[in-house]
Amino acid sequence: MSYVNNQPQATTQMQVLPGGNRNASNKSYGPNGERGWSHGICSCFGDCGTCCLSFWCPCIAYSQNKHRLEHLEQHGAPHPEGGESCTGDCAIHTLLNCFGCGWVLQIGTRSDVRRRYRIRGSTCGDCCTAFWCQPCELVQDSREIELEEKSFQYKQ
Repeated sequence: MSYVNNQPQATTQMQVLPGGNRNASNKSYGPNGERGWSHGICSCFGDCGTCCLSFWCPCIAYSQNKHRLEHLEQHGAPHPEGGESCTGDCAIHTLLNCFGCGWVLQIGTRSDVRRRYRIRGSTCGDCCTAFWCQPCELVQDSREIELEEKSFQYKQ
């Protein structure tokens, strides 16, 4: 019988990112570590309230999405008021929408959502989605953020 004369080696601990569950719908990750959206771009009617807000007042939906995402990133917790509505971001989005360009601001926020939740896609895809499907894009972003926010209900 032989014995091992060395001490066990330390192992690295699991990294836990602050925030909630970033894949609450348990979508499978591909070989590059990215996954698909939890809700399709055409499933915007699944959240009728956000869909109406995004269609009639996209500036408010944009501002709420942006501030909810920023709050999750900075504080690791959901925004206590569900995001700020009437902000400078909302005003800039409104002004740009007067010239048909409000969608341009959404590209950055959509890219941030994809990055946070490791969703596959590209800046070109973000641009096309924001341009051609502005309200649906806002709803899809909102629903992805909402999944993480809801996961905090189960944390104690």
